[in-house]
Parts: sequence; structure tokens; C-alpha cells
Amino acid sequence: MALSCACARSGDFETMIGKMTPLKAICGLLCLLVLASNLWSMSRWSEARGVYDDICYLRQAHLFQRFGLSGFNTDISRDDDHYLASKLQEIGYPTWNEPLSAPCHNVMPALKTFVIQYPPGTGLVMAMFPRGRQVVSLYALASIFVFGFALVAIVHARSTLATLLAGVFGCLAIYLMINPSKASYSMAPTMVVCALTGFLTPHWLKPRRHRYNLWLTLGLGGLLGLSVNFRLPNLFLSAGYVVFILVALLSSRKLAVVAQGALFTLAFVVGMAPTLISNTINAGSPLATTYGGQDLAPPELSLYIILQYLADTQFVLLALAIAGTVHLLRAGKHGTHRVALVTAINLAINLAFFLSHPIFTPYYTIPVAMLSLWSLLFAWLMQDAETVEDGLAGQVADARS
Repeated sequence: MALSCACARSGDFETMIGKMTPLKAICGLLCLLVLASNLWSMSRWSEARGVYDDICYLRQAHLFQRFGLSGFNTDISRDDDHYLASKLQEIGYPTWNEPLSAPCHNVMPALKTFVIQYPPGTGLVMAMFPRGRQVVSLYALASIFVFGFALVAIVHARSTLATLLAGVFGCLAIYLMINPSKASYSMAPTMVVCALTGFLTPHWLKPRRHRYNLWLTLGLGGLLGLSVNFRLPNLFLSAGYVVFILVALLSSRKLAVVAQGALFTLAFVVGMAPTLISNTINAGSPLATTYGGQDLAPPELSLYIILQYLADTQFVLLALAIAGTVHLLRAGKHGTHRVALVTAINLAINLAFFLSHPIFTPYYTIPVAMLSLWSLLFAWLMQDAETVEDGLAGQVADARS
């Protein structure tokens, strides 16, 4: 009698999951429609939209396509084929024929060179695609990857609310690949790294597991290091993870924790190796920077900068990330509580940097917001699945008794 009751209740549970399948299909279809809309819009993009940063990323890609790994050297003297000049002329740059007036380049006095200020990762990725279609190909492929993570979230959802949450966030994440991610070509690969890192983070912080799963430690360290190659400020995306490991080392000096910290650091350095190589070649030292001007200004809180963020789309994403973090800190289980702590530290350090930075753009805080939201989403889905499974186990135990 008890066994038949348990089977019946188990069947009810399977029926409930089955009823959710159409909802998952609808959410997946909506994400697919947003992706299709993105791809259609991207197919009509121009690589000559008048943005100076675009030209420099395209020049990076050109150098790698022309010189191979020697393309790390971005000195203006290598523009003997006049690629940069022609691109600047194409967008109507007034001094296109004066190499030393090129935008987003800086003088390196020690080496007497004039080099691109950006790290090499975006150019390396764009170099994989054919000239003239590099931007469209980069964004299309990145959007497809983000769509894939959205589907993973939808498939892993175990309740109606979780499915709806995954579906809505998936549509939002895919849409953001056009606006505001289009503002900088470095954002496309960054968004992919944020999604993958957000997926791995809850698994790494799962109770009784994070200290021993060295592959996840290596993966996260490598990904966060890799992100620095696309945007140098992505260095701050690792802040919460570094603080978490340092606290773990101080509170427990077990060999497993020491090994975790060492492997994370090693993977992080290896991941950002292209930037260290580029700095060595272009700035004279792996720890030197090719940036200049306002980017090197000391931090200073500015009401104007703060108001700019408050009036921008970034504020909405940051508010969602903060709200989700607070919710998991208050109601999350042990594993999701760790995710919320890492996210809280990450948000605090990144916001401290960008709100005190003298330059505002519509995408500066998007990476930390998206990394936070992806991490919180997958942590919440993991907790939701455990709640559903615990409920089923309780039903079976009650039926057996």
C-alpha cells in the first residue's frame, strides 16, 4: 500500500515536470527569437561606424593576420601597408595621414614607440574571422554561446518560477549582446566569459566540494585571467574569488586550501599571459601599461559620474544583481550563501573602482553585473532543484511510513 502510494506521488511529480516542458519550450523559443533578431541586426552592421576604438581593435586583428604571433608588437611603424590610415580615412578622421595622431594609441617613452593601448585578446579573437566580416562573426558567435547558456539554465530549471526566471534572464542576456555590448568590441568575448564563469561558480562553491575540485579551480582561474585579455578592467572580476580564497587560507591552512589558492593563481596568470606578453613587447615590462591620459588618473569620487550610472541601463542590472545577492545572503543555503558572498565582494570592489574612475561609458559595469547575475541565477537554480528533490524524497518517505 505504501509502495503504491509512493509510486503514485512519484508519478504526480513526473507529471508536474512534464507539464513544465511546454513552458521550457516556450522560454527556449523566445530566447531563439531574440537571438534571430540579433543575428538579423548584426548582419547589417558596418565596420566603419566612426568609433575610434573599433579601428584599433580591427588593427590588432590585422596585425595578427599579417604577422602571426609577431602581431603582439603594435608599434605604428608596422603600419607600412597603411591599413590604419585607410581605416581612419574611411571614417573621416581629420588627420588620418598623420600616424602619430592616431586615436587610442600612446607613446611609450622608454621604447620610443607609439602603440595600441588595449590588451590583445579582442584582436586575437577577431583575427580568426575573415577581413570585412570580423565584427559580425565575433558578435554572432558570442550571441550563440550566450543563447546556449540560456538554454542550459532553462533546461536545469525544476519549477515554474525557476523556468520563467531562466527564460526572462536568457532573453535579456541575449539582447544585451547588441545593446550596450556593441559599444565596444571587447564586450562580446567578455560576455561569453561571464556566462561560463557564472555557470561554474556555484559548482565550485558547492558545500564539501569546492576545496577538492581542482579542475573547477583551474577553470575559474583561467577564465578570469583570460577575461583580462579583452578588457584590462576585467582584472577586477576576480576580486571576489581572490578574497574568498584568501579568507579560506587564513581560516584554514589545510593543504587542500593552499593547493586551491596556488592553482587558482597559476591558472589566472596563464590565462592573462597574452596581456603580459603584449605589455612586455609594447611597454617594456609585463607589469607596465600601454594606457595613458585619464585612464591613469587617481581614483576620485565624482557626483557627475555617479549620476551618469544612475541614469543608465547599467543601474538596472546592478540593482538586480544587488537585490539577488541580498536575497541569497538572507535565504540561501550554505552553497548559495557562498556564491552570494563572492558576488557581494565582487560588486563592491568593481563599483568602488568604476564610480571613482574619471570616465563613464554605457558598458563599464556590464561585465560585473552579468557575471553576478549569471552566478546568482545558476546558484538559485541549483538550490531550487535541491528543494524540489528534497520535497520528493520527503513525499516518498511519508508514503513508506
